[in-house]
Amino acid sequence: MASTTLRAVTHRLTTTPVDQLPSIAAFLAASLSDCAELLSAPQAQKPGKGDSDHAVQIHKLKTRLASLLQDRTIEGRWTAVVLVKATVEAGQWEILRGYEPIVRGLIAILAKPDPVSTRKMCIITLTRIFHLTYQYPTLVREITTPHLPGFVTAALNLVSTLVKTPSGSNRKPKPNTPFMEIVLHAILELIPRHPTIFRPFGTQLWSLLGDILSSSSQVYYPEPVLDVAEQLFASLYRCAPKDKSGLSWTDECKSTILSAHRAADHVFRAIAEQWESVDPTLVHTKQNYSKELADPSADALGFPSWTGIHRGTDRLVILLRILSEIVSLPSAATVAIPLGSILDLTSRLTAVTIPPNGEASQNGVQFNPQISRDERELLWAELPRIHIACMDLLAHVVGVLETSTAPISQNILEQVTWVFKNEKFCRDVRLASYDLLSSLLKLTGPAMTKQSVASAVNVLRVCCNDLLPQFEDAAAAGKSQTDSKSKSKSGQGTANADSFLDPELRKKQQLKAGPQFPELQRAASGLLHSALTYTPAGLLVPSVRAEIDRTIILTSNKDAMLASVLNPIPAAKGRGAGSSLIPFLVRGYSDQMEVEALVRPRMPVLMTAPELDAYAEMEEEEEADEMADVQSNTNFRPASFLTEPAATPVEVQKTETSAAPLHKRTYFEETSAESHASPASENKPVQIKKARFEEKTEAATSVPAYQPTKVEASMVPKQVPATSQVPVTQATSQITAGAPLPVDDSDDELPTLNIDPDTDDDDDDEEGDDDVAMEG
Repeated sequence: MASTTLRAVTHRLTTTPVDQLPSIAAFLAASLSDCAELLSAPQAQKPGKGDSDHAVQIHKLKTRLASLLQDRTIEGRWTAVVLVKATVEAGQWEILRGYEPIVRGLIAILAKPDPVSTRKMCIITLTRIFHLTYQYPTLVREITTPHLPGFVTAALNLVSTLVKTPSGSNRKPKPNTPFMEIVLHAILELIPRHPTIFRPFGTQLWSLLGDILSSSSQVYYPEPVLDVAEQLFASLYRCAPKDKSGLSWTDECKSTILSAHRAADHVFRAIAEQWESVDPTLVHTKQNYSKELADPSADALGFPSWTGIHRGTDRLVILLRILSEIVSLPSAATVAIPLGSILDLTSRLTAVTIPPNGEASQNGVQFNPQISRDERELLWAELPRIHIACMDLLAHVVGVLETSTAPISQNILEQVTWVFKNEKFCRDVRLASYDLLSSLLKLTGPAMTKQSVASAVNVLRVCCNDLLPQFEDAAAAGKSQTDSKSKSKSGQGTANADSFLDPELRKKQQLKAGPQFPELQRAASGLLHSALTYTPAGLLVPSVRAEIDRTIILTSNKDAMLASVLNPIPAAKGRGAGSSLIPFLVRGYSDQMEVEALVRPRMPVLMTAPELDAYAEMEEEEEADEMADVQSNTNFRPASFLTEPAATPVEVQKTETSAAPLHKRTYFEETSAESHASPASENKPVQIKKARFEEKTEAATSVPAYQPTKVEASMVPKQVPATSQVPVTQATSQITAGAPLPVDDSDDELPTLNIDPDTDDDDDDEEGDDDVAMEG
């Protein structure tokens, strides 16, 4: 079938007019993917009798694609680029080994004035080809090494212009180019696999990315372009020589931290900082308060100057994001993450928060009297952006180090709660705080102390408020309506006319119709789930736990309800039993497998422990011994019974109870055994024999009787003193030698036999005297 499909694709590709090929290009590409087994098979192992026919069809396909790449029409070149990518992904090595002319044709298209879609598709196809050749050294030598530098040059020419300087060649970005994002993505994809080829372009890329990220030019770049530019800038250390890769990573990280401190010196000049660095080599930049806020020279990374507090904040935020990418990207060499310097930087930036009502004394912030109030208020407006970047940086550190962040978890928690306390009015600050705390609780939640949990209580309460729908206060609304009426009468205000036309309008508008923020609700739900799962339940205040449970019930958060059920509130002295959320969980999610397993577990008991296997073997051996004893007692009688008189029916007296199995419990209770009583025993007197405590001393006086087995003896409780026995009527059960006890193999509790003498008072007295004598 694959050969037929390939033949049909080749036929349609050669017979269809070129201007009609774009309409069927998608169909042809999908058909080529179905021929992957045929295209990727070696030439000598192609199945079927028509091996030569298959080779001819593949050769015709390659030839047609090469001719379409050089076609004069735009439609032909666009179709060729699309089908080349589909053929390469289907054939892999077998197609790539003869694709040098195709690669040269694709690179040539980048220099032609083709539509944007054609050149973008060409960049994607070439990136895919160079990516697939990475695992084949032969193809790297034949295709990648000679053609990748030309591709990089052609791609950079699409987004920048080359400027010759005395120190070397620099790249200046072109304004409003549509290829910036895709070119940066392609270079970011290829640098880790071919760093040696990109080494000559390191300086050009550094200058190009510096102009994009420095925010000094008037060109606006969208957020996706800035994101990929930050990742690419953090990956430039890979272009260093192999033996200096780790040193280059360390130098880049250190330079980024120094540049961030320099930008903070200018941005925070409106306040008197109380922070002191732990690094004695850090030197603060001197400020000129008579001039406008600006950094007139380049920083440690080579980024150009900037002016204004908004530009300075942009520079500081970008540096923090670059540092996050540097920490999170994998490195080829072993490196040491400078946690001390990173925490020193974040503690400086988070120590300054927005004071309530603009008063410095309320949160310890001291104003710089040489700076105007306008600049200080601009700083308050920019602070949330800086703090969000700090929490993103800490989140990357926690994600990379995981459990190794335990020594610094308390420091991170203090920074987050301090910022959240003063800037929780900002939605983005709450979102970043929820994400960071959720990832922190997953790693260090079980080891948190009561003080640490108490510091996060305020965050959990606000988290519940973000999830719950907001309702209007009817009393406050009525009061405001009354006030509006009074003002309207006095001519100082207006009333809501809709409330007069529709009296039920207030009831209909009890629920506030506010905007929904899915990302914020997602982060808040994740934080509640992490708090219930990883935080010790005994450390949460009962009121906070009740508020969390109420929130997850109202929001139908299944994962959080499961976590609440599996981590209940521990019992405490003076406090009632905590309520469970199982009814709400079953009511809303009865069809879920995890809920079914929680409510009605069906997992059998696994007898795999060594001690349980030993108990099972012991029980089997005991049962075998008991069966052998029963057979010997029923088939064999000792020879002494021939010389002794015949024995009358006797009652089996109380004997010592055999040891019960170690894994079973024995219950002692007085029960009636009337079901074992013989009807003839009610009218016929029964001879009562005294209890035998020592077999040797009583053997001469007692008559041989029925000997109970081990199981029957285990059914009789231990000997009770005669003085505590209470005489019962003759209707009590009497067991004779002719009626042996039934053996019950079940694990139910065994009834205790109540065997007491059933004689007159005189006989009882005599028997009691004898019993006392024997016991004595």
